[in-house]
Amino acid sequence: MDFSRVSSDSLAGKLFRLPLRMIPASIRVPIIQGPSKGKKWIVGSSTHGCWLGSYEYEQRSIFEKYVGSGDVVFDIGAHVGFFTLIASVLVGSSGKVVAFEPLPENLRYLREHLSINHIDNVTVIEKAVSSHSGSVRFSKHTNRAMGGISDEGEMEVTAVSLDEMMEEAVAPPPSCIKMDVEGGELLALRGSCCFLRRFHPIIFLSTHGPQIHKSCCRLLRQSGYDLISLDGQEIEESSNILALDGT
Repeated sequence: MDFSRVSSDSLAGKLFRLPLRMIPASIRVPIIQGPSKGKKWIVGSSTHGCWLGSYEYEQRSIFEKYVGSGDVVFDIGAHVGFFTLIASVLVGSSGKVVAFEPLPENLRYLREHLSINHIDNVTVIEKAVSSHSGSVRFSKHTNRAMGGISDEGEMEVTAVSLDEMMEEAVAPPPSCIKMDVEGGELLALRGSCCFLRRFHPIIFLSTHGPQIHKSCCRLLRQSGYDLISLDGQEIEESSNILALDGT
């Protein structure tokens, strides 16, 4: 059930959300639906929708259809591990997940979620994905899910490009990429052009801003991808797209 469809402005929505505010942030609760059902989740790590199983419900449902046993998934912008846990379950013991996350506060929760659930098919890379490898400026946000690479960023993090990582054979090539990097998606794709043209992984992409979105769509099409909107809008107006190999 997509609990997020229950409006917070309605009486039912207010009554539903009231007890959630009383749950201590440090409490570990079981995820109640979806592929990660039964896995433990730290309440204060992110929105309640993560353990309720309703966070990004429609995108998650489509993600489940394209990821299967034995797959390799790159979770770029893993945050605290919502999609990382889902991918870990879907790929099974014969598959592998590589989670990229540069922010220390998020990494703490991400690693804790992997530890308390005894997950051993996930590799964490403490780096952002960008157009080049090296140090980049990173802008933090009061919402830890919304920080991203920015020239005006107040902190420095390490970045890697997928093209350079491919040459170093750090991880096996993915069959699927989930990318949500809060405005840095064009940089990440620019650093992955050779990688994408060689391996053609399925890409679940969230974009931030109309100009970045258009540029990302153009780059993906030039790399041989067909694009599908995941939110019911026209491709050029959508912010969540699925890119499939069109060659």
